[in-house]
Amino acid sequence: MTYSKASKGTVYLVGAGPGDPGLLTLRGKDLIQNCDTLVYDYLVHPVVLNFPGKDCERIYVGKKAGNHSKSQEAIQALLLEKANEGKCVVRLKGGDPYLFGRGSEEAFFLKENGIAFEVVPGITAAIGAAAYSGTPLTQRNASSTLVMVTGHEDPEKPETMVDWDNLPHANTTLCVYMGVSRLDAIVERLQKAGYADSIPVACVEWATLGRQRVCRGDLGTIIMIANDFGLKAPAIIIIGENAGMGDQLSWFESKPLQGRRLVVTRSQGQASELSEQLELLGAEVIGLPLISIEKNVDKQTAADIFAEIATYDWLVFSSPNGVRFFFETFFEKFDDIRSLGFLRIAAVGKSTAKEIKKFYVTTDLIPDEANASSLADALVATDSLDSAKVLLISGNLGRDILTKKLEEARAIVDRFEVYKTEATELAENPTAKLFREQGADAILFTSSSGVKSFVDQAKDLILEADAVRPKSISIGPITSASMVQQGMPMNFQAKEASLESLVETVVENFGKTE
Repeated sequence: MTYSKASKGTVYLVGAGPGDPGLLTLRGKDLIQNCDTLVYDYLVHPVVLNFPGKDCERIYVGKKAGNHSKSQEAIQALLLEKANEGKCVVRLKGGDPYLFGRGSEEAFFLKENGIAFEVVPGITAAIGAAAYSGTPLTQRNASSTLVMVTGHEDPEKPETMVDWDNLPHANTTLCVYMGVSRLDAIVERLQKAGYADSIPVACVEWATLGRQRVCRGDLGTIIMIANDFGLKAPAIIIIGENAGMGDQLSWFESKPLQGRRLVVTRSQGQASELSEQLELLGAEVIGLPLISIEKNVDKQTAADIFAEIATYDWLVFSSPNGVRFFFETFFEKFDDIRSLGFLRIAAVGKSTAKEIKKFYVTTDLIPDEANASSLADALVATDSLDSAKVLLISGNLGRDILTKKLEEARAIVDRFEVYKTEATELAENPTAKLFREQGADAILFTSSSGVKSFVDQAKDLILEADAVRPKSISIGPITSASMVQQGMPMNFQAKEASLESLVETVVENFGKTE
């Protein structure tokens, strides 16, 4: 979708949801992908910040306890400034823009200044916390009333606006936002209002994310339990009979990697498949793009290659990236896959073959081990290389060992570079910042170039004192050798050099045990 620009821009107040990027609405994602300026809050997941295009201006205006990057007045002035420049502005707020945030203040301000705006609702934190903790907020036989209140009001107000004394008791679920720091006072007010000490309470910290934790008790014991638990913000406090149903209805906490934070070091384009597999198992994934991979095809070389494409005997792919960018370039020239001719196709491993299959093409040869040396040996073993023409698809960092072994077997090898790999800039990267602040349980390396980039940019990845020190996991022997060469510890290695085996290794060493 494209958005036309008027003399003044439009501001979209978009709810980012409770944390999990998968809970962002389709409308919200579409706007983020097409905006000129993204103004975002503290609780917005770093993955969402990768949705806009490269030219999008990203501006952090987050607020957390004791640390406000910008005042509310400054945020509103910023929205006005960007809109007056004719920009499409997305103001991305955690949860829902109009629920215990300051979205309404921003809307009034924009209205007063003649700026067009739209509001895109988001899943609010209470809804996410309830669903991911096994807590039905309403139930026909137990709770027909839902009350949402804030536990943290404007400190400049002379008195509370929450009528604690007259909140409903029976058949009610009460959700308290921003109440962790005032839990003692909230419990005391509810007890004085007649709430029974036996009423179940569930406190859901970092709801919907892999780091989610749930502290359970009742009104009479929750203060002590929360202190022992080390409950911290952000958290939703759910009070009512339904809050005790988590033992029966919890599904998220039972996932094998729930509670684990893992770093994926693949490029942005590659990271999605691995991240999705880990997230389905309950992990919180930090996508740290140590390298960037972009299409890079010399037009004259492509013209020469495709003029002779039907004369090649073997088409050899050394990575999934090569497959994607080769076929993208191929279909710019041809509109029929049969233009490849009768050549045979080889792939370095199962992941590369899986990518080839997306183009409805069969892979003729896959070595037992997914590395360049094994691929070369498997090709030589076919006894088909003497005077054979081989087209090797690679990137700018392709390993010479493959070409050397094929030429030693008397093959005529043409190398076609279709992408380039470069280190990314991590100093201001939001996911790198998150890694420095929190660390992780494990960091996954899937390529030698990723290892080198990690070492080269170590100064931008130094962990803070209280961050979790991660174990390191390698996808296979080539990557492991690079880690050893670079002086990096290697704690675990996948049994096979594939994403599936890598995920199995993570579960085996970091998954929950029955």
